[in-house]
Amino acid sequence: MKILIVEDERKVASFIKKGLEENSYEAEIANDGLAAEKLAQHYRYDLFILDIIIPGISGLELCKKLKMLNSNIPVLMLTALGTTDDKIIGFEAGANDYLVKPFEFRELLARVKVLVRKPDPSPELVNILVVDDLELDLGRKVARRGVTYIDLTAKEFSLLEYFMRNSGRVLSRVDIAEKVWDIKFDSGTNVVDVYVNFLRKKIDKDYDKKLIHTRVGFGYIFGEF
Repeated sequence: MKILIVEDERKVASFIKKGLEENSYEAEIANDGLAAEKLAQHYRYDLFILDIIIPGISGLELCKKLKMLNSNIPVLMLTALGTTDDKIIGFEAGANDYLVKPFEFRELLARVKVLVRKPDPSPELVNILVVDDLELDLGRKVARRGVTYIDLTAKEFSLLEYFMRNSGRVLSRVDIAEKVWDIKFDSGTNVVDVYVNFLRKKIDKDYDKKLIHTRVGFGYIFGEF
């Protein structure tokens, strides 16, 4: 596995590189966004670890560019910017995971292992999911409730897909964080709740029949309840 570390703090970058190499990963360092973009255009990587505040172009802008090059290569944001709003901005830029500095290397390593893990082969999935009057077209990336089309961000679409695939089941915040964000749930953040509220405003607000329901102390349940 080959990993590109984009970090302008040289001691931090060297610390991460050394730790990854000790765990049998191949790691390279770019100290600014422009250099990282050039490397990504010429070499194949299995994971990008990005700081947000870096010279050249920001980590957020770099993340968008990397996802345009290859949307399948995961991005781990590693930054001191740790508010819920910061995390939401990072996820909207295309990040697959988000770890706040200071951090323990063993947690970074655990997240790296999850992000580079190859998915198990699975049977072909249906292209259209339907719950009540809500329809999600996975191929065209289109959501519709009744005759009204709903504009969703990429992360909102993924959350709605997970809800619809598990309609009628109680889903905890841990379940949602691990399956939609592919990250270990952090009890100190409300990112999951924020995104559920985003989704509610788009698919439930203007309808008498609500599809997203809160089960206090347990999580959320989707569908008729």
